[in-house]
Amino acid sequence: MDPYVAALLGTVALAALLPASGAAATAVGSAADIAIGLLFFLYGSRLSTREALGGLRQWRLHLVVGASTFVLFPLLGLAAGGLAPFLLTDRLYTGLLFLCVVPSTVQSSVALTSTARGNVPAAICAGTYSSLLGMIVTPLLAAWLIGSDVRFSADGLLAIATQLLLPFLAGQALRRWTASFIGRHKKVLALLDRGSILLVVYTAFSRGMTEGLWNQITPARLFGLLGLAGAVLGLALTTTSFAARRLGFGREDRVTIVFCGSNKSLATGLPMAAVLFGDAAGPVILPLMLFHQLQLMVCAIIAGRWSRRAPEAATASGERVQIPESTG
Repeated sequence: MDPYVAALLGTVALAALLPASGAAATAVGSAADIAIGLLFFLYGSRLSTREALGGLRQWRLHLVVGASTFVLFPLLGLAAGGLAPFLLTDRLYTGLLFLCVVPSTVQSSVALTSTARGNVPAAICAGTYSSLLGMIVTPLLAAWLIGSDVRFSADGLLAIATQLLLPFLAGQALRRWTASFIGRHKKVLALLDRGSILLVVYTAFSRGMTEGLWNQITPARLFGLLGLAGAVLGLALTTTSFAARRLGFGREDRVTIVFCGSNKSLATGLPMAAVLFGDAAGPVILPLMLFHQLQLMVCAIIAGRWSRRAPEAATASGERVQIPESTG
């Protein structure tokens, strides 16, 4: 098992056995907010102006990733509505729809693309563009698809921008002084990246435990949610793989499209859910939390398989290496 996936599962188990509550929950929640801000500061510090502008030249790739994130996923969420009354409660289906409008992730997409020997610079740009676009598109889509349950307002957009966009812009502004430090400490900062996500996961699952969220969901509902989330992930992986091949992208770009176009960001989604749903966010974020675990486990297996089928010698020599037709 991938060590990061094992750490995520261990974090979920820790939250189930020792959830943060009371003053500890407040402290952990504040630490998670700071960690998310730091995460986006690092994203801003890492993305050079040259990379950002260079990424725009690959507009076709980013268009496909954006279409998967903000068009394909919402359509899959709406299609799942036909089964939702039999498998999910209304709040869980609201959460499934919210999951489908959350932007793509940066950290996981880049790590998976790197493992599978895809186009890492394009993955950095695609994940970053998706996160920035999602700060506007996600609340708009949520308000449109979910309706009155969403607290859509200018103050809400400002809160999202303050927590996510401002740290990113600060990272960009200070990149002149931080870039060399980040370059010298990549391994330490990679651990900080992943540690931030683990803290967010612990905070979210602890909140669910203390609110009795798991007691409100029957095993049948939980398995139904897992089944629908797995179906959405499988269809997203299959569709992005097929579309990238049909559109004539090279092997490395196809890897990037598949992972960036099928992953959803927990670090971005949780703060947005807190703003858009307030105290009712508990059951709404459950589908996103489960999908996040599922996407990492499934995509880690796929990335490992693709890495073994794309030897370094073949990649270095420019030999065309086919991605397997099946993403399973």
